[in-house]
Amino acid sequence: QVQLVESGGGSVQAGGSLRLSCAASTFSGNYCMAWFRQAPGKQREGVASLWTGGGVTSYAASVKGRFTMSKDNAKKTVTLQMNSLKPEDTSMYYCAARRQPCAAYFLPAQSTFGNWGQGTQVTVSS
Repeated sequence: QVQLVESGGGSVQAGGSLRLSCAASTFSGNYCMAWFRQAPGKQREGVASLWTGGGVTSYAASVKGRFTMSKDNAKKTVTLQMNSLKPEDTSMYYCAARRQPCAAYFLPAQSTFGNWGQGTQVTVSS
């Protein structure tokens, strides 16, 4: 079991940037780390994933080219750099982790993750 704590959310105008961080209690071994988001009245959707073993990433089409997920093994942290933010990016963002590897170009389903953070709110105004 790994505990996850997100930070870095906030309010920003369209076109702005935010950097989300997810601190893990452990990176003992490798994990598939992912960011999901959920807007009010909508289903939770995958945003990005990263395999800590090699840094392989995957992104949702809606964020590709604007968001970048990265890792810092020494700090047991993954980050989500979000640029060119749009009002439709407004959501609660959640960090998730699982032991099963994740691959490039394929976002894992949320049902496959057993470890979740509490979430951090991102609000983008037009």
